[in-house]
Amino acid sequence: MDIEKKEIHIMPPHRMQVAGMFALTMLGMFLLVLTVSSLKQYHYIGSGVSASNTITVSGDGEVFAVPDTATFSVTVQEEAKEAKAAQEVATKKGNDIKAYLKSEGIDEKDIQTTDYSLYPQYDYINGTCTQGYCQPGKQTLRGFQVSETLTVKVRDTKKAGDLLAGVGSKGASSVSGLNFTIDDQDKLDAEARDKAIAKAKEKAEALADALGVGIVRVVGFSENGGDGRMYYAKTMSVGMGGAVDAAMPPSPEIAVGQNKITSNVTITYEIR
Repeated sequence: MDIEKKEIHIMPPHRMQVAGMFALTMLGMFLLVLTVSSLKQYHYIGSGVSASNTITVSGDGEVFAVPDTATFSVTVQEEAKEAKAAQEVATKKGNDIKAYLKSEGIDEKDIQTTDYSLYPQYDYINGTCTQGYCQPGKQTLRGFQVSETLTVKVRDTKKAGDLLAGVGSKGASSVSGLNFTIDDQDKLDAEARDKAIAKAKEKAEALADALGVGIVRVVGFSENGGDGRMYYAKTMSVGMGGAVDAAMPPSPEIAVGQNKITSNVTITYEIR
């Protein structure tokens, strides 16, 4: 009797290791997908459970500082029958003003042309009336007007008064918009904000103590009130009348004053 022989194949050890690693990899991917799906129930990963017991307080802070920068605008305005003639006179005066400012230590980067315009100017002539009938009026070209405006930044506020007088002597038609600012405004904004936060935190601690609870963490913050900059120095406008004086006019006494920078914050704390 013939006995049938069967061969039994045993998987080599290295193939068993590969199969085991594949199974573990698939299990890991499955668990990762399951975890991500569970986290999607939150609005964003890491948000956790929203605080249910909170208190909200506000605080304000203010800082005073003497301005260290002044800005003002200078306008030259000329009119002539021909556009070229008006431009020539306005350009001469504008260049004289720029040269004067540079001679007084104003850097070229702090002198900016913010407006230049050329417009025709008309006169309206009424029509004559005879026997109850009036002829229609008409416009007649009178000439052309040129206007150039420069904005000047002065980094030494003590010079502001002398410069205002000086540009007038060089042919400025008007000077306006004198404002005092602080060059490093961000530092003062941060200082005012820190004071506002400290005051809000003090209020929160006092309120929590009165309620018999403890403060856990900050869960909300906002800052409002715009940039919070209040300027005590007033703007000014000086009309020069288009006259150019040979001698330097007296310099106005400029009161720099001080600026107040404010910050208003609202903070929400979780309590327990």
